[in-house]
Amino acid sequence: MKRVTELSAKQDKLVIGLLSGTSADGIDAALVRIRGHGLETQAEIVAFRSEPFPDVHRDRIRTLGTANAETICRYNFILGELFAEVALRLIDEAGVAREAIDLVGSHGQTIVHIPRGTHERGATLQIGEGDVLAERIGAPVVSDFRTRDVAAGGEGAPLAAYVDYLLFHRDGAPRLTLNLGGIANLTLVTEAIEDVYAFDTGPANMPMDEAVRLLTQGEEHFDRDGKRAADGRVDQNLLAKLSSHPFLALPPPKTTGREMFGVDFVLPLLRSKGTSTAHDVIATLTAFTAHSIARAITEFVLPRHQPREIIVSGGGVHNPVLMMHLKHLLPMMAVRSLAELGVDPDAKEALLFAILANETIHSNPNNLPGATGAQWPVVLGKISP
Repeated sequence: MKRVTELSAKQDKLVIGLLSGTSADGIDAALVRIRGHGLETQAEIVAFRSEPFPDVHRDRIRTLGTANAETICRYNFILGELFAEVALRLIDEAGVAREAIDLVGSHGQTIVHIPRGTHERGATLQIGEGDVLAERIGAPVVSDFRTRDVAAGGEGAPLAAYVDYLLFHRDGAPRLTLNLGGIANLTLVTEAIEDVYAFDTGPANMPMDEAVRLLTQGEEHFDRDGKRAADGRVDQNLLAKLSSHPFLALPPPKTTGREMFGVDFVLPLLRSKGTSTAHDVIATLTAFTAHSIARAITEFVLPRHQPREIIVSGGGVHNPVLMMHLKHLLPMMAVRSLAELGVDPDAKEALLFAILANETIHSNPNNLPGATGAQWPVVLGKISP
């Protein structure tokens, strides 16, 4: 087992980044070569793997937020094993010796995320036991990234802002990075790190995914290539109703999740669709995601800065209907896939947690209070040596 103190002196590392997103469909794993740390960070994705959860676990994982303590306890270890299995398959597939892995950064699976209220701190819970990963992979593990930021008065998200700055800042005009996972989050990447600005805009793929699951009774899990949305029409009345959702008007910093835009949000829409078809509902939900993103940029970004491009990552980048809406609603900006910068857009979040883990090992504060609302910068994550 590698010693953490030795890693902090090593400038070239092989790091695995792991996560299961808010849609709780499966596990993403990236093998990343990282050189340096802080502003000197250079990162290269060596290999990437994405696997769905086994059918025997998939539905249960998505409902863990309402499970009893015994079930959550068991799944903390089950998920640790599942994450380790995917990581080990990735290592073997890449042709790398398991002993060569220096570090693992695992976000785990969020089962409950409670944003800050008016008079109290938020709370958050991710599971997928880091000690299990350390035992199975044989390398130190950094996990449970969100909780320190919440303890410091923040939202615990979005955590991408720090890494977006390390990877994408440049002189001149700022950039926007937009990740379309279950929830959409964006980062305004400026020249100076203290001016970086990030927040959740609202839903991304989550409502469409939930609608497809419900319509197919779990046989399909997302609107592949946006085909269902393309077959439907946008219900303007429903779009207007959805666009009045109170979350959209909240000023940043703000976060959201399954509790707000999951199955309880979608099911009433399918039950009361009136003359609309099910595909119309999916088309409208797709438009709603784009409109909520465009509104967030118009109301909360453009008054501060005038970015000229949006770099898009996450599963939503593969939905041509969603991307078409974004380009139509934001004609003043170039809407580009992260692939155009030579980075796999599907691997972005796994890359994020590899880099965050490397920063933790070097004791570098790796939240941005301007993004999360924390009182001060803190070092994120717990270490399983």
